[in-house]
Amino acid sequence: MTPTLTAFKASPDRGRGLARDMRVRWAFEEVGQPYEVRLVTFAQMKEPAYLALHPFGQIPTYEEGDLAIFECGAIILHIAQRHAGLLPEDADARARAITWLFAALSTMEPPILEREAAMFTERDKSWFGERLPAVEDRIRVRLSQLAQRLGDADWLDGDFSAGDLMMVSVLQRLGSSGLVGEHPNLAAYVARAEARPAYRRAFEAQYAVFLAASQG
Repeated sequence: MTPTLTAFKASPDRGRGLARDMRVRWAFEEVGQPYEVRLVTFAQMKEPAYLALHPFGQIPTYEEGDLAIFECGAIILHIAQRHAGLLPEDADARARAITWLFAALSTMEPPILEREAAMFTERDKSWFGERLPAVEDRIRVRLSQLAQRLGDADWLDGDFSAGDLMMVSVLQRLGSSGLVGEHPNLAAYVARAEARPAYRRAFEAQYAVFLAASQG
């Protein structure tokens, strides 16, 4: 049975590949698993039928037969455990790859999302001039630690894994801030991941949805 992914009908990321369905699309492409996409509006995401799939009314969700799950990290882990290509066969290496997946979501992403929230909702506040540098300093600490760990390696632990997929997806949210570029090895890491054919296929699929919405 072909799994179905839900995604924004009109994504607020404006085709930049930052919506969280992109992470799942990428995972599907890496493992060569066909999938279908059901586009939903913001209004539909608040309806009872959708809330039965995702109690917080967000995207993405994953449906396959009787299974329905949500949260991109959980979905990607499920895909990686069911299909070869995103987790090593060796048990210890597999555990390390899963650790990096969780580190991306639990350690790296929170201050990055905090910065995004400040940029969008607090620019007109009196404290913005002090708050933004403080948040960016916390991000710099994490980026420095990550850069030191990556060193001159291509990927975080051996071959490309679900951990790298998630880490790169998180780093991309810093966009044009210049923060990732302060560490050339991290900038190269992101570029290396974005050059992967699976990433390009996923990005083009999501971008096509943006084009259709903008032209409609």
